[in-house]
Amino acid sequence: MNAPDPAAELAGPKKARVEIIPMIDVIFFLLATFVLFTLSLERIRELETPFASGTGERRPPEDNLVAIHASAEGTYFWKRGESPTETITAGELRLRLEDFARSTAQPRVMIRSDRTATLGAAVLVLDEVRRAGIKQVAVETLVSVPAS
Repeated sequence: MNAPDPAAELAGPKKARVEIIPMIDVIFFLLATFVLFTLSLERIRELETPFASGTGERRPPEDNLVAIHASAEGTYFWKRGESPTETITAGELRLRLEDFARSTAQPRVMIRSDRTATLGAAVLVLDEVRRAGIKQVAVETLVSVPAS
């Protein structure tokens, strides 16, 4: 057996050393990975949004657009293009919308309602529009003035 070295016993336990070179390698690896990942990301592109010209001129009404107004009393008002506004019932709504969808290449519907009308009246119109197979639907909203 080997005898213990008396000089090693006098020096005491060895101190831990922090090696900086492997830490630098890991940091450079993470940096390179981050740079490659960022370069492979999809660029976000802007969308062109056409704004109104602001000249104040009104466009002529389109024949493929119907405006349906739901009132608080449960009656509905139908307006298509230049034609006068007609009062219709909820029962007539589906037949009118189906005829409109058949007779127009790209039918569009705008739904509006009175301020005092219930939401159910507008939802009924929306349901009937969807049942008629019309895909282009808009709900007109108005800015309300807050009560003071």
